[in-house]
Amino acid sequence: MQRRSVTHFTLAASLLLAASGTLAQTKWDLPAAYPATNFHTENLTQFAKEIDTATGGKLKITVHANASLFKAPEIKRAVQSGQAQIGEILLANFANESPIYALDGVPFLATGYGDARKLYDASRPAMDKLLAAQGLKMLYAVAWPPQGIFSKREVTSVADLRGIKWRAYSPATAKIAELIGAQPVQIQQAELSQAMATGVIESYMSSVSTGYDTKTYESIKNYYDTQAWLPKNAVLVNLKSFNALDAATQSAVTKAAADAQERGWKTSQEKTEEYKRLLTGKGMTIHKPSAKLMTDMQQVGALMLTDWQKASGAEGAAIIADYNKLRAKK
Repeated sequence: MQRRSVTHFTLAASLLLAASGTLAQTKWDLPAAYPATNFHTENLTQFAKEIDTATGGKLKITVHANASLFKAPEIKRAVQSGQAQIGEILLANFANESPIYALDGVPFLATGYGDARKLYDASRPAMDKLLAAQGLKMLYAVAWPPQGIFSKREVTSVADLRGIKWRAYSPATAKIAELIGAQPVQIQQAELSQAMATGVIESYMSSVSTGYDTKTYESIKNYYDTQAWLPKNAVLVNLKSFNALDAATQSAVTKAAADAQERGWKTSQEKTEEYKRLLTGKGMTIHKPSAKLMTDMQQVGALMLTDWQKASGAEGAAIIADYNKLRAKK
């Protein structure tokens, strides 16, 4: 009788321990807007794996690629509301919420990886403050390759783009369309291939990475390497969800995020030339933009920077001052 009681006690204790282990495990959903094979998404997947390993399975993150859980414009709100605990967004998509987000879409302010990283560093404190007020925390951000122009038409100046059906995926790209006289059409990346195939759009500005991922080469044969700006994807976490983690798990997330950021920037830069080769191999012509096209587009960038400075006020002036200080350092 005593042996049975001991056995029952042992079984009960085992069940209790198992239940405690189950309750201790935290599961997060991470919606992302880009294909599983995109370098940003591959980086997210590695980030999630590293957290799983570092926490001994205590925190498990499931990456939902290609807008399968939420569409790109919905992801930020989903994380804010707790529908998803963590998510990846394109910062420039949310320019209408704040000039701080809009900075990520100003053409020709930062045109290479070095300057883009300095602009990120200069704007990060203001970004962290803004996100905290929205119940969010940035874990890391990674730049896309420089932005150029995909076009069915050959383009030697902005005049060649007037009236063209232009993909606008953010307030910044819609503003560019307005300034060059194109017809903006709101299309997110998950719908881009179909939009090109059916003639809904004829041109857009984006990276060679997007051009390859969306098989742009099947519909559009010209790419003009303007290197206009480097927008960033940012991984945001719901602040309450992050604060609910124990200190060790928080540290594991922060460490994995720092590693993902460095890895992501390095991969982005390395893949830029690779994507150009891949597009060329698929029949696309990579053009060096004419001097006239570059001058025209730089004028567009100057107008947009002026508008941004007016909208951002003293906070924006401080960011630009810090950015210029970082650029001046050798």
